[in-house]
Amino acid sequence: MLAAMFSGRHTVHHESEKGFVFVDRDGKHFRHILNWLRDGVVPTLEDSQYQELLREAEYYQLLGLSEGINATLCSRRYENDPKDDSKAELTRTDIIKCIQTDRVRFRGVNLSGLNLSKLDLSLVDFSHACLKDVFFSGANLQSAKFRDVDGGGSNFHNANLRECEFNGANLHGALLSGANLQSANLQDACLIDCSFCGADLRSAHLQTADLTKANLEGANLEGANLKGAKLSGANLQGANLQRAYLRHVDLRETELVGAKLDGANLLGAIR
Repeated sequence: MLAAMFSGRHTVHHESEKGFVFVDRDGKHFRHILNWLRDGVVPTLEDSQYQELLREAEYYQLLGLSEGINATLCSRRYENDPKDDSKAELTRTDIIKCIQTDRVRFRGVNLSGLNLSKLDLSLVDFSHACLKDVFFSGANLQSAKFRDVDGGGSNFHNANLRECEFNGANLHGALLSGANLQSANLQDACLIDCSFCGADLRSAHLQTADLTKANLEGANLEGANLKGAKLSGANLQGANLQRAYLRHVDLRETELVGAKLDGANLLGAIR
């Protein structure tokens, strides 16, 4: 984001004769952004402050920082009181042993906070599981089932989610930047505040999904079905919406600057 902002391709707002550039974000966290860009080290903060810094990392599109923060939070959860009800019922090692067998199912299991990054979890059934803050970054989850899961705050950065089923899933605040979601089924899913920056959502099923304040900047939604989806406050700048189905969708509070809408079905859409 910062590289693009000062590339000369965009108009920036200069304040006063000194030439300061105004960035409408929380200045308290900007020093952490600069320090991470300098040395790549995630700062030591309280958990609540990490949540705030995650928002800043998403805005500046620093996916490496987002991953580092989530990894730190996952590590801290392992040190929690074992009697804590939010603790996962299985470990990463348990999961690896399980996926070596056929027809793996974790239906209704509490896996919250686990680091399952870069594992081959294709075809696994996670339906009704608790997946809060699970770290799936870079994992192969093709055709996995996530029906009605509680996956708030989970991290699917660069994961393969092609043809996955997320019907009715709660992914509030999840990170799906760079994920492959081609032909994925996200009908009726809660995707509020999710980040889909640069994600591949071609031919995805998003009917009646709640994408309020979701960040879909640069996402590929070609041929996606968004019938009845909620897009209030969503960011679709530079997104590819060619041949997408947007009939009767309310786009009045949606950011569409630079979005491609060629061939999109906008019959009855409110703009």
